[in-house]
Amino acid sequence: MPPRLKISLGQHSDAGLKEINQDFHGACIPDEPQLTAKGIAVALADGVSSSNVSQVASEATVKGFLEDYYCTSPAWSVRQSAQRVLMALNSWLYAQTRQSQYRYDQDRGYVCTLSALVIKSTTAHIFHVGDSRVYRLRDGSLEQLTTDHRLWISREKSYLGRALGVNPQLEIDYSAAGVGQGDVFILATDGIHEFVTSKFIIDALAVRSEDLDAVARAIAVEALEQGSDDNLTVQLVRVDEVPQAEAAEVQHQLSELPLPPDLAPRMVFDGYRIVRDIRISSRSHVHLAVDESDEKAAAVVIKTPSVDLRGDPTYLERFLLEDWIARRIDSPHVVRACAPTRKRNYLYTVTEFIDGQTLTQWMIDNPKPKLSAVRGIVEQIAKGLLAFHRLEMLHQDLRPENIMIDTTGTVKIMDFGSTCVAGIIENAASVQSLPAGTAQYTAPEYFLGEAGSSRSDLFSLGVITYQMLSGRLPFGTEVAKATTQVAQRRLMYRSLLDEEREIPAWFDETMKKATHPDPEKRYQELSEFVYDLSHPNAAYLRRIRPPLLERHPVMFWKTLSALLAIVVFVLLALRNTHP
Repeated sequence: MPPRLKISLGQHSDAGLKEINQDFHGACIPDEPQLTAKGIAVALADGVSSSNVSQVASEATVKGFLEDYYCTSPAWSVRQSAQRVLMALNSWLYAQTRQSQYRYDQDRGYVCTLSALVIKSTTAHIFHVGDSRVYRLRDGSLEQLTTDHRLWISREKSYLGRALGVNPQLEIDYSAAGVGQGDVFILATDGIHEFVTSKFIIDALAVRSEDLDAVARAIAVEALEQGSDDNLTVQLVRVDEVPQAEAAEVQHQLSELPLPPDLAPRMVFDGYRIVRDIRISSRSHVHLAVDESDEKAAAVVIKTPSVDLRGDPTYLERFLLEDWIARRIDSPHVVRACAPTRKRNYLYTVTEFIDGQTLTQWMIDNPKPKLSAVRGIVEQIAKGLLAFHRLEMLHQDLRPENIMIDTTGTVKIMDFGSTCVAGIIENAASVQSLPAGTAQYTAPEYFLGEAGSSRSDLFSLGVITYQMLSGRLPFGTEVAKATTQVAQRRLMYRSLLDEEREIPAWFDETMKKATHPDPEKRYQELSEFVYDLSHPNAAYLRRIRPPLLERHPVMFWKTLSALLAIVVFVLLALRNTHP
């Protein structure tokens, strides 16, 4: 079972030397599916001392945020969901002030500050308004992740520059930070962070890490002892378990991982020893490597970004997305990504090494394969594609060079650089009207600028099947040239049937349907195509059933002779009747 996001939480809030505690805090750790879809939310609001109703605003803001955030559409991003909720809360607070006795003195109305943290997958999303703070403790170093919205007039005097409920419009600071196992996020009001040193917080967490509530209380006590005269609220969030990165999170890794150096054989790189180059191309550099820390571990494939494209953010996003796709798909017919056993210091991917050959080489070695051998390979490719389609993914670059056959005969699909994942909203610069695949295997609808579907991958599989049997393509190189519907209707399928190969006519009809230029006239499901490869379709048999003369020539001539004899007898009888 893949790891899920898991945290430990410690919280403490106290009025301190004040009569009323105007702070309010809360957290929500939902069950599935909300845990994966929305993440874990933590929020802290700090009331404004000039207001007598600010504690009402703090409580309404935290409760409203934690309740309404989980009611937003699952199609929305974390940022969009949280910001819309906060905008609505700000409007409600502002309206409450306008309808109260404080409508002409907003600082005394329903106002408060807010710092909120949403941890989803491997990213922490931070939303901030006011002068509370959010920190991240990692590797013994405490980093402030928010900026105080406070205007200083002098060393002794300052004003709050931003808060909820003050104006009808709200400006929210948003930032995102990577999440690693063992990270501790700290949310604290100014009554805490202005009086407690970073060293005290780090030491307190090191001594009593098993009881975060006790650590939170100790931090509040320390603030009070150091002279804090404000309310005291602190929240501690320790990340105990990190899931696999969500697809929408991969872009945040770009700023955290440096690009790797050029790799060469016998070089030691990030704990791996490079054995040899497998493929160096304009799109990526692929190397065979072994893990230095485990001599018994199987060889792996390390893929690094192309030197020529390292300055292209869109390319790097796709590179990281390819790794995420490989981690998400679990199929014996799809190349498996290797889970990291240690922290990576560079941007690269690691997948299993397949000892075998590409389908391209297999076709060279088997120019006239048996129909049964082709069926076996196609069935395995189809199973791999189904693993993509079940997760609403399209491979979009299925070609013989991207299909491996290992020494046991197992077929595996690889190279996910063109894979389309439903639900991922990419930057406008990342959107491609045509997948970066190989033209002769690309479905015709892509050349019309249309979106692909599972039938697009089926077309590619059909072309590969046709090529294995004939050594050529069903439409030659004409598909890439047909960029209009009229041109595509003129595409002529070249029959597989010839005098040298024993290919049934019904099989040729199956191939013709699988590679039809119109996706609506292809098979609707991969399973239908695979089934028809082994079972003669009755509709095809009726269509292609040869005449009786070809099927049973003796019976044909006997039947014709009998009919002629009957005609002769009838004519003789008529002649005798009419002399």
